[in-house]
Amino acid sequence: MREDIKINDRAELISDQLIEKLEQIYDPEIEVDIYNLGFIYSIQLDNDAHCDITVTFTGIGCECIESVPIEIEAALLQIPEINSVAVHIVWSPAWKITRISRFARIALGINPG
Repeated sequence: MREDIKINDRAELISDQLIEKLEQIYDPEIEVDIYNLGFIYSIQLDNDAHCDITVTFTGIGCECIESVPIEIEAALLQIPEINSVAVHIVWSPAWKITRISRFARIALGINPG
């Protein structure tokens, strides 16, 4: 799991599955997945198998604001350890280009730094 994502111990146990699902959800404007774009701020999984995931987008006008949360919920519900999902959209802290992973920077032709 990325170091810039806050994740609790229960979610950490299934982090490989979470990453696999989140890497399948793309921002249609940028054509890179939301995990590598750095849209995910936190993932919390409680004892009742409820997953709270906090995300952001590049800006309020981002076309995927309505579709991506639906895709996140559908994808995470495919994980047997998750029974319900709540997607929380936040604007603070604002998304910055520095949140893009090295992998995505290379894919986008940005200096991987």
